[in-house]
Amino acid sequence: MESKKTSKSSQKNDLDKTDQENIELKKKGPLNFLSGALTSLSFAWLSFIVSKKVVIYFTAHSPNYTSPIAQSISSAMKTLAIGMCFLATFTFAFIGLGLTIVFVRSLFPANVFEDD
Repeated sequence: MESKKTSKSSQKNDLDKTDQENIELKKKGPLNFLSGALTSLSFAWLSFIVSKKVVIYFTAHSPNYTSPIAQSISSAMKTLAIGMCFLATFTFAFIGLGLTIVFVRSLFPANVFEDD
């Protein structure tokens, strides 16, 4: 019998957690979305600047090794560094775009239709 009481109380706690999460989600407003979008877009711009500087640096300072293995490793590391910089740029820009869309969407009231 105690196991039934325990399971009911754990279900109640799970429902309470779900209700709390729903309340927290409802507290998010347009200002939160706007600030998140601006932050993410500013990080995207910063990442883009860093990406450009990394490309310029590796273009100006191309290493010349006599060993083909060292040259291959150098090329791989250069490609990895440039790729990671542009990946960060794309990721921040994509998140910023998504939050901007959510911000615009949150400005308009949701039309809720109830079926009778």
